[in-house]
Amino acid sequence: MTLLAHDRYCDEIAHQVGQLRAVVTSGADLSATVPTCPDWTLEQLVRHVGGALRWVELTVRTRAQEEIPEEKVPGHDGPDAEGDPASLDAWLAETGDMIGGTLREAGPDAAVWAWAGVLNAGFWARRMAHEITVHRADATLAAGLPYEVAADVAADAIDEWLGIIEFVQRTVPERVADDLRGPGGRSIHLHATDTAPELNAEWLVELTEEGVAWRRGHEKATVALRGPLTEVLLAFYRRLPLDSPGLEVLGERELLEFWLERSSFG
Repeated sequence: MTLLAHDRYCDEIAHQVGQLRAVVTSGADLSATVPTCPDWTLEQLVRHVGGALRWVELTVRTRAQEEIPEEKVPGHDGPDAEGDPASLDAWLAETGDMIGGTLREAGPDAAVWAWAGVLNAGFWARRMAHEITVHRADATLAAGLPYEVAADVAADAIDEWLGIIEFVQRTVPERVADDLRGPGGRSIHLHATDTAPELNAEWLVELTEEGVAWRRGHEKATVALRGPLTEVLLAFYRRLPLDSPGLEVLGERELLEFWLERSSFG
């Protein structure tokens, strides 16, 4: 697996912040419930994303060697005014400038605390690029707006998600992801149908007794999920139903549903 360049992640964070700001200022109802994150309103989702970016910015800027409590992050919760898109937009703009500058200044190899065993700023650039990419999908879907994402970012987001599931299984076996262990011979194939061959936007995910194993490539599997890369990404992150237009499930659908129910951070 080859990561994207550090600057590419930084560029994508800036782009995604701009896109999220466009949702905030689009006239969308900030009090509306987000269907894919039903515990949050649209405004709460935006504040969550901005707060996470500020938390990471402080973590990287101070080269923290342990987790920083959220309450120690200046501006973490966002503007005092609620329901005010202008204040929320200004806070997001400042947040984007802060984290972009900090990550670029640090470079990918700066030593810093992280939770997945990769103890450098590069981990956080990648993690935040995909955090905001997927949560922007939540926001745009809630606002009824179109959603697009660059193919290299979407493919890397799938790589990262699979890596996270591997990490959770190795380190926290009592979590729900551990249910994915089991007899060999069960596998999932993801196949993006609209990308250039050199991107190799296909994956084989194997569920074994030792844990999840995965690799890029075209191989037969117990079940396959096919469709445009953006739709495959969103379905694999449980943001789109499997029956969404453009998606096709071939083989044992129950296995894919089993995966989607159990693949999570916790």
